[in-house]
Amino acid sequence: MKTLIKVKPKDYKVGDTVKIDFMAMHPMESGMRKDKDTGKIVPAHYINEVNFLFNDKVLTKMVTWESLSVNPVLSISMKVSAAGTLKVLAKDNKGESVETSAAITPKG
Repeated sequence: MKTLIKVKPKDYKVGDTVKIDFMAMHPMESGMRKDKDTGKIVPAHYINEVNFLFNDKVLTKMVTWESLSVNPVLSISMKVSAAGTLKVLAKDNKGESVETSAAITPKG
């Protein structure tokens, strides 16, 4: 699973609120679709948990379902309290997991 974190706006300072976008390249199969060629049901394969942490402190935990679109984008807002590291941990229903991080570096 490939992932990306974007922080918007790019320039911010302590006390500002920023938008954090987490993007995941994932098939997000619901288990309800049939393969065109074989006619067999495509097994469910979807992200079911996403955790956002700042300096190893949990900001929020999301429990997600099969109904998310392919390559989902999940967003949160965060008030910048200091410089640090933002981590996003994502797991799927097949036990695959990924950790992505981004530096939070306020200006001034």
